[in-house]
Amino acid sequence: MPERGFPRFKSKNRFRSLVFPQLGNNCLDANKVKLPSIGWIKIRRSREYPSGFTPKQFQIVKRASGYYLMITFQSLESVPDPIAGKTSIGIDAGIESFLATTTELIKSPRFLRSQLKKLRTLQRRLKKKTKWSSNWLKLQNKISLFHEKVANTRRDWHFKLAHYLCDRADNIFVEDINFKSWSKSLFCKQSLDSGIGGFINDVLPFVCWKRGKFYLKVNKDGTSQECSKCGKHTGKKALNERMHICQYCNHTESRDTNSAKIIMQRGLVAVGRTVREKACGDGLAGIVQLNLSDLVKSH
Repeated sequence: MPERGFPRFKSKNRFRSLVFPQLGNNCLDANKVKLPSIGWIKIRRSREYPSGFTPKQFQIVKRASGYYLMITFQSLESVPDPIAGKTSIGIDAGIESFLATTTELIKSPRFLRSQLKKLRTLQRRLKKKTKWSSNWLKLQNKISLFHEKVANTRRDWHFKLAHYLCDRADNIFVEDINFKSWSKSLFCKQSLDSGIGGFINDVLPFVCWKRGKFYLKVNKDGTSQECSKCGKHTGKKALNERMHICQYCNHTESRDTNSAKIIMQRGLVAVGRTVREKACGDGLAGIVQLNLSDLVKSH
């Protein structure tokens, strides 16, 4: 640490973003923007500017593939919160699969783990270069481009999956899980590679809000210990037990889809609704009805 009174010189790579919190009038043009104290700079727009909105903030972000400008717009219009609809779906964050719904298991592409061979090759080559040399810096940028491509692929798949789930139901219920602890557990590499925490906490709520779908987190405790058909407690299961077998009603199905159905049941109760099971035995594909008495009690 430098002694008091001496300057501490900063590296040029210390910061990767620059924010302009206050903008002037007429700061946007077709292919350029006006930055405070800098002036007009050319940009390549990825989409049209939204009509009826006012630009409030510029943020320049440096990435391996170049510099990006993020524009924050503001509108005086108020957007109402989505209300519960007719169809519902529960989502359980899985271990073998990325997530489980009430009817299917969705596998996660191995975004990083499928490319580890290429990453190991680049890192071995980097080790043989002289640090801070021209070839070392070029290889560092190549590795950064590799990680950026993997992150973009993961995020694109997250958004497509979120829209797929919103197409299937009006109400989406998920577990209230602390994914930071997941990233430090036995399945840390798997959870970080799939990005399940970012999907549940960031991508899915945003897509639900954008499309007017009802999104709610429910209590996660005991979802794998209840039977979705009879509702009785079946006891704890080891992680290698991937099938749910009820000793009371002999109901058998995947452990993850059973937990997803329990999550949907808890979500329906939380919004003041009840589920009437179909006579054919498909317990949670039943008719959803509004229970006014439960609504009065809850308020």
